[in-house]
Amino acid sequence: MAMAMATAHHRESGDGGIDGHLDSTGKYVRYTTEQVEALERVYAECPKPSSLRRQQLVRDCPILANIEPKQIKVWFQNRRCREKQRKEASRLQSLNSKLTAMNKLLMEENDRLQKQVSQLVCENGSMRQHLQTANAAAAPITDASCDTVATAPQHLLRDASSPAGLLSIAEEILAAFLSKATGTAIDWVQMPGMKPGPDSVGIFAVSQSCSGVAARACGLVSLEPMKIDEILKDRPSWFRDCRSVEVFTTFPTGNGGTIELVYTQVYAPTTLAPARDFWTLRYTKTLENGNLAVCERSLSGSGTGPNSASAAQFVRAEMLPSGYLIRPCDGGGSIIHIVDHLNLEPGSVPEVVRPLYESSKAVAQKMTIAAFRYVRQVAQETSGEVVYSLGRQPAVLRTFSQRLSRGFNEAVNGFNDDGWSLMNCDGAEDVSLAINSSKNVNTSYDPVNSLAFHAGVLCAKASMLIQNVPPIALIRFLREHRSEWADFNVDAYSAASLKTGSYVYPGMRPTRFTGSQIIMPLGHTIEQEELLEVVRLESHPLAQEDTFMSRDVHLLQMCTGIDENAVGACSELVFAPINEMFPDDAVLLPSGFRIIPLHSETGDSKHTWKNSNRTMDLTSNLEVGSSASQDAAAASTSNFRSVLTIAFQFSFGSNLQDDVAAMARQYVRSVVSAVQRVAVAISPSGLSLPSERRLSSACPEALTLARWICYGYRCHTGTELVLSDSVDGDSVLKHLWNHQDAILCCSLKSLPPVFMFANQAGLDMLETTLVALQDITLDKILGDSALKAFSADFSNLMHQGFAYIPAGICISTMGRHASFEQAIAWKVLAEDESTVHCLAFSFVNWSFL
Repeated sequence: MAMAMATAHHRESGDGGIDGHLDSTGKYVRYTTEQVEALERVYAECPKPSSLRRQQLVRDCPILANIEPKQIKVWFQNRRCREKQRKEASRLQSLNSKLTAMNKLLMEENDRLQKQVSQLVCENGSMRQHLQTANAAAAPITDASCDTVATAPQHLLRDASSPAGLLSIAEEILAAFLSKATGTAIDWVQMPGMKPGPDSVGIFAVSQSCSGVAARACGLVSLEPMKIDEILKDRPSWFRDCRSVEVFTTFPTGNGGTIELVYTQVYAPTTLAPARDFWTLRYTKTLENGNLAVCERSLSGSGTGPNSASAAQFVRAEMLPSGYLIRPCDGGGSIIHIVDHLNLEPGSVPEVVRPLYESSKAVAQKMTIAAFRYVRQVAQETSGEVVYSLGRQPAVLRTFSQRLSRGFNEAVNGFNDDGWSLMNCDGAEDVSLAINSSKNVNTSYDPVNSLAFHAGVLCAKASMLIQNVPPIALIRFLREHRSEWADFNVDAYSAASLKTGSYVYPGMRPTRFTGSQIIMPLGHTIEQEELLEVVRLESHPLAQEDTFMSRDVHLLQMCTGIDENAVGACSELVFAPINEMFPDDAVLLPSGFRIIPLHSETGDSKHTWKNSNRTMDLTSNLEVGSSASQDAAAASTSNFRSVLTIAFQFSFGSNLQDDVAAMARQYVRSVVSAVQRVAVAISPSGLSLPSERRLSSACPEALTLARWICYGYRCHTGTELVLSDSVDGDSVLKHLWNHQDAILCCSLKSLPPVFMFANQAGLDMLETTLVALQDITLDKILGDSALKAFSADFSNLMHQGFAYIPAGICISTMGRHASFEQAIAWKVLAEDESTVHCLAFSFVNWSFL
């Protein structure tokens, strides 16, 4: 009964919660206002329940002396619960507002689709009527439409001669843009690869049949309209291919809007085609319903921009009515509609890269979706939902990514007004060289030495066609296995060039790369489509006097397009040497790779990547005796073409230009050869039949090796590694491959032992692939304790055939630590049962720390 009275009193107290307690007689004693205020002050100063400071504050407060410590503890617990309830209620209210806004957006999208269906039905009926009439009746219609298109630029020029004419053009642009953003002016279809559902963050579509290429995005973001407008108008911040945006003229209109004349330059993504520029009219207006609209369209023939010499390196492209519509929501946040509609003049580029300029999907990936994701990224960073490593602010890390991308684009394009000029080239070279004598990357504060040693920056670049290899697979391999294509001495030279007086020609101070690279993540975008990280390349100097001098190389690296769940315009790996201090204003000289898919009609990128990944993990050997899975994987990437652009920048000192130029040309050629070898190795179409595949030229077929591994385990330990009924059949390889423990084999023909086989769990633990497995030695993956235990038991292992290694740590190729409960090592005997073919290891119950 007393508890019921206390509960009733608690309900009457409202938000104040439990303002009293039950005494020893069961009577409810209510706290005074002064006591509640004192408790609130203590809670505000020390919210942690186990704080000694809180106990001291309670003891120092005389007004709380007559309350038992147990009752005070209960009050604090209830206070904390009420705070959690308020936060949860606020979160649910915000989520409900977002869901209401998204529901409204989906209903509007459904209405638009219904109108589009009705329009298509009407057009279908009209087309049937035309087909039943004479063919001559269609000729005047075609001519009239051509006349309308031909006279449009003249009308545009006539109206653009006065402010009133510009306002008339602006209103026409606004009407055309709105009809695309919320109407049926363009036949929109769902963006390939973007799956709808509860986890979808927006609605993305591309044009099905219209002049030029067009893309559309709409969704909800937690920012106010003016902030979104500010972000989207800063185009270089989110559109990585945008070189510059210059507003020529700005003047207000009588209806409260603003008209701007804008000149925009856009980088070329490859060395095979010139860059683009736009001369546009941008119109900003708040509509009668409170929505903010910003629309834009090209002004053909209205000038070439600020610098005619600079514009000569660009091809003038056309922007059809485009822009974004921002609609504020009642519960906070905004719904944005983004439309990009361009004519990129594909006729001016070589035929091999023309699909890139004719693809609405490429425009969606590079511009429309990129803009929407960037706004969402800023919104989450503003709300504190994103936390980055090393104490870096999100804006600083975004700046690093933008600087890496911009520096790489500058190297690929080599504009004259940036100081670049081509070196002597007869046009037959596969690698082109450009020099920039005005670019200084020296970080020293000694101007005398800077002038004495710095002469400029040299860039070696090339583009090549890659067939039947998904960009995701290739970039992922280049990122994880740098030793497969890079020369550490060249990396060391680039890193040393950041310091005064250290321009030394590569090879004068040889250094041995240990093969170990440690990747330290700095941050990533919310959908994992872009990673920013620091890479440390460990080395050992070969000279005796440099033994105690650290010569490790640090790189700031940006990687995009490696997540199969993210739809990216391209896959990139861009990096720049940095010093150990890594200041926020660090000088960057980016180099790297960019792979752009030219078309993907054979299937979406995610499906293609998964099929390609299967070729790297021995799955093609699992279905022994059948090549159906291999044929399907190869067919999925047949005729899949991508263009690979490589650009490497080198800073050089005076009198070293010719030496560095020769080194750069030779180095880029070696990188191209290495990339080609890797592409052949991971291409499904380059694989032979399962019965002909071998793990390497020095080991038996996969099926035979799997039988030897299981037979050796059974003989030495007395137990079965896999199911007993599968040891003698062809399914032994499949069972071994899918085994839950990490199983690895290393050869004893070299010291230290080198790995030659791993099952899927083993590859996952090492974070590598079968292609790069033979570059990994046993001593590199075992932690100190595990390596000591293995060395101590090595003699017993060779004598009795097996040994147990206690719990320990393994180190992956990416530098991550993986713990295991126990490891078992045993000898794998050849068919004659007397020759030790290799050593096998089974790491039980491993997991990343």
